[in-house]
Amino acid sequence: MNEMNETEESEGRQTILIVDDSPVNLQMLGKLLNDEWRVKVANNGKTALNIASSDDPPDLILLDVMMPEIDGYTICRILKASPETRDIPIIFVTALNQADDEARGLAMGAIDYITKPYNNAVVKARVRNHLELKLYRDLLKNTSLMDGLTGIANRRRFDETIQAEWKRAFRDGHPLALLMVDIDFFKNFNDAYGHQMGDDCLRQVALALAQNLKRPGDLAARYGGEEFACILPDVSTQGVKKIAQRVRMAIKSLRIPHEASSAATVVTVSVGATSIMPGQETGWEVLVERADQALYKAKRQGRNQVAFFGDSEEDQGN
Repeated sequence: MNEMNETEESEGRQTILIVDDSPVNLQMLGKLLNDEWRVKVANNGKTALNIASSDDPPDLILLDVMMPEIDGYTICRILKASPETRDIPIIFVTALNQADDEARGLAMGAIDYITKPYNNAVVKARVRNHLELKLYRDLLKNTSLMDGLTGIANRRRFDETIQAEWKRAFRDGHPLALLMVDIDFFKNFNDAYGHQMGDDCLRQVALALAQNLKRPGDLAARYGGEEFACILPDVSTQGVKKIAQRVRMAIKSLRIPHEASSAATVVTVSVGATSIMPGQETGWEVLVERADQALYKAKRQGRNQVAFFGDSEEDQGN
């Protein structure tokens, strides 16, 4: 893996991955494009696949067809078959200029086909157009994955993320933790204060959740109604207990009045927590089931507390 022009100035710019076994071609395209975009390069298929499926994937791939070991068509097929990489646009850059070659590449899911020798201005124009389309599609996707009321991730985003993180945790041999968070006696809150105040309460709780998840890979989502979920990659049993208590106290510290609650005079939450080391014999649904069971345990024991799946004595607080 290699990255060109890796400076502070490249922060926030869209990323292009150039895949070609020729150092000369990598250098030429890299020099052409790195004045406007962040550029990564790969001189073989394996490296390209690793970069594309990493935590910092490219926004666009310029892919040579004729390469040893893994050719461009095979790379394209593998990328389009994976949910993690199928939305990355691919432009084939190749010396093959027959109509059948172009048709094959487009049929496999590539968005464009540039033949060598290429015109620099044409390459930059096509790259710019496709990156603008990618930015627009990402914006639409992010909007569809956001909860309209609270501004955090919605249930669809949660479902997609937990499946992806489960696969990643299994592959890397790391634990995956989950919090299920429920606002205590929220129906009573709506009845006492009205639905507008209820909506404002949901927004404040969602913001507190998001602010108390410290790492970029953590995700706070509205699971449904007054229930929220927090996905925490690579967090152990002890770690998730600490985060759960921090979240519970942060929401209580908002001091939103709730005289209709028998748990406290302010808005509180019950939290179910679990952490699992993914294995072949289990799926991500087990994580949700265990966090749910822990949540119901916290409710049965009086609410405004944390329960961890598997503990005989729950970690509580008022």
